[in-house]
Amino acid sequence: MKLVVQEFLSLDGVSQGPGAPDEDTSGGFERGGWFVPHLDEEFERLVGSWLGQADALLLGRRTYTGFARDWPAMTGHPLAGIMNSLPKYVASHTLTEAGWNPTTILSGDVPAQVAELKRQPGRELQVHGSARLAQSLLAAGLVDTLRLAIAPVVVGQGRRLFPDGGAPTALRLTDHRTTPGGLSVHVFESSGAPRFGTYGSGGGA
Repeated sequence: MKLVVQEFLSLDGVSQGPGAPDEDTSGGFERGGWFVPHLDEEFERLVGSWLGQADALLLGRRTYTGFARDWPAMTGHPLAGIMNSLPKYVASHTLTEAGWNPTTILSGDVPAQVAELKRQPGRELQVHGSARLAQSLLAAGLVDTLRLAIAPVVVGQGRRLFPDGGAPTALRLTDHRTTPGGLSVHVFESSGAPRFGTYGSGGGA
């Protein structure tokens, strides 16, 4: 399977709490819900088309807990059937049981277990949100595709997907579009380690 990371970002790179004020208040974050005003039907159709390519979901503990609470109750949502039926893997060193079936808990050497999952037949193993998990997978060189939906807002605080000191990664843009709600959607494929040069010597324009 191909490992695909899907993230909602602000213009200043924040990935924390896009969906609701109380979604993730860790670290004193008080500006959750910044992505919601920019949702529209076109973007929801796009997300649905992405989800249709998934053969499994890979989630961090916090995202999994929220999804496991909400999706089973969203019976009228057009994506609920897919979300609830897909095999799910949750990376956690604290969970001992998971009731949102079918779910498998990954603990211990998570990157090694994800690498093994990638060797299984299938289309996409999708990471939704779960920024800390996504950071570790990027650092391990396991991410094949990165889908970023960037909202036209500067949040000004919060956890960023690409923090200072993160692993350098080269990406190749394969698709981009904008939505009526102002979202800028970029799809990147991993292209290995980045090269660094000097402007005017082949590393710039």
